[in-house]
Amino acid sequence: MNPNSERKTYKSDMDFLTLLLLLSSVLWIIFQQFEPNSLYRRASKLPPGPFPIPIIGNLLQLGQNPNRSLAKLSKIYGPLMHLKLGSKQTIVVSSPEMAKEILQKHDQICSGRAVPCVAQALNHHEGSIVWLPAGRKWRKFRRICKEHMFTTQKLEASEGLRQEKLQQLHNYLEECCSSGRAVSIGEVALVTSLNLMSATLCSMDFASLGSTSAHEMKETIQGVMKILGRPNLADFFPVLKSIDPQGLKHKTEAYGGKLLAMFDEIISERLQSRYTSSDSPRKKDLLEVLLDLNQENDADLSRNDIKHLFVDLVLGGADTSSETVLWAMSELFRNPEKMLKVKDELKNVVTGENKQVEECDIPRLPYLNAVIKEIFRLHPPTPFLIPRKAEANVEVNGYMVPKGAQILVNVWAIGRDSRIWTNPDSFEPQRFLDSTIDFRGQDFELITFGSGRRICPGIPLAHLMVHLMLASMVHNFEWKLEPGIKPEELDMNEVFGLTLHKAVPLKAFPIRQ
Repeated sequence: MNPNSERKTYKSDMDFLTLLLLLSSVLWIIFQQFEPNSLYRRASKLPPGPFPIPIIGNLLQLGQNPNRSLAKLSKIYGPLMHLKLGSKQTIVVSSPEMAKEILQKHDQICSGRAVPCVAQALNHHEGSIVWLPAGRKWRKFRRICKEHMFTTQKLEASEGLRQEKLQQLHNYLEECCSSGRAVSIGEVALVTSLNLMSATLCSMDFASLGSTSAHEMKETIQGVMKILGRPNLADFFPVLKSIDPQGLKHKTEAYGGKLLAMFDEIISERLQSRYTSSDSPRKKDLLEVLLDLNQENDADLSRNDIKHLFVDLVLGGADTSSETVLWAMSELFRNPEKMLKVKDELKNVVTGENKQVEECDIPRLPYLNAVIKEIFRLHPPTPFLIPRKAEANVEVNGYMVPKGAQILVNVWAIGRDSRIWTNPDSFEPQRFLDSTIDFRGQDFELITFGSGRRICPGIPLAHLMVHLMLASMVHNFEWKLEPGIKPEELDMNEVFGLTLHKAVPLKAFPIRQ
């Protein structure tokens, strides 16, 4: 990580704590609220939780890694826990049983969205499949994605595009072999993920491997995802919304503005091509479908809707997939015997000189599949999923989840629960070899992509992208870490955000086998 970036992150965290401590300086004035708060919790049947300090509530208990802090608190207060974060009522879910209650039994009532202030930058929440309420517009976007992007037929039709991007990845790694250059695993995974997405969206590459544009795209995408997960005083104290005390909304507008401008230019070029080359073959991508829908009925799907939908698909698809591959490579480096098992399996299944992994090979690679599941358990890309909101009061397990409460499902805590998993902090892919547990939303021990009506619609594509990228990196190359770094000493610390990023970048030298 860039030292300047580390200092900026540290400074942002300190700014947040400074502002929080300033607010807490007035606590002595209203400390007499202790007993009324206790009475309120009992009278309203709220789930148990730590006592909220007046005004700031439980904010100081979040820490720099809320997924870990709240997992520890859940061991004290239980798998359904109540917190007060500033003025925001928050329910934290930390077990498969409670997750099933919220995401399946009470899915409809708990399907709202707790929209953070930064998601309102550039009015993104008004045209976002992620942040829209589960109404007509949201259903329309979901239907478009399912019917025109993620069906088996559509994915099979675009397989050639994905193979082309994987070949580009292979060629880049070959170049690095020849020149003896170290590879930034996270960056090449992000660019490959990004281009796999962009090929499906608009038949073009958004960045080139090893280029300045690749680094800029990485900073933009990861910048947005980190901001979306960072504690924001404007969310906890609505009176501060117009002030934006930490400047997070302003930063999001800068990042988001770049993405929206890029998509606006792509749309303009495609429309111009339609008008000037009407006889040219139509491209078979999502943009072509969306422009047809737009021209049929502009009010039903505006140009602005298309841009914001593309932002969601790129942010959600590229960042989570690339981080999964990065964590997987990190764990395999730390566990050479498991790396060897993946290699041996690939050699037995993917035969032939210079033969690349194909999508039809994935079902025949049980150990690779087990590795991916274990990464989803140990390093879930979105540790709290996307925060939900209760649309009405609802009773769960004898407690009241109040209307308007933010609901956080701590999938990170579920994945580290020793009641469910033996040796929960160890990387043990073999646990999934004889297991029927899957990540498609029916097994609440592993709800990486959520469950219920708000489940991620892009699971089929994410499944292909992650398996293909990891297999391509491992299959044709040996890897050597940078001098002075031992596999067992790899830094596995994380940076909390909407996506759980690896704090220290992973670099390694690919070597021809």
